Amino acid sequence: MNVIKRAKAPVPKFFKVLRNIGLTLATIGGTIVAAPIALPLTVSSIGGYMAVAGGVLTAVCQLTSQNDDLNAVQ
Repeated sequence: MNVIKRAKAPVPKFFKVLRNIGLTLATIGGTIVAAPIALPLTVSSIGGYMAVAGGVLTAVCQLTSQNDDLNAVQ
């Protein structure tokens, strides 16, 4: 299964919830990093880490697919 088919395949419900959490983390992190006011370095660093973690979580969850063929074999 290539990446495009995997991205278009149905995603299990648990990973849909995790994907939404990842999108929220990425949004909050991006907002903190792009804040128009000067924030302490620690807060800006945490915002950057949140944005990266949210993006990775979202990508991994989106590429997780439900494969019914494997479940039927076992």
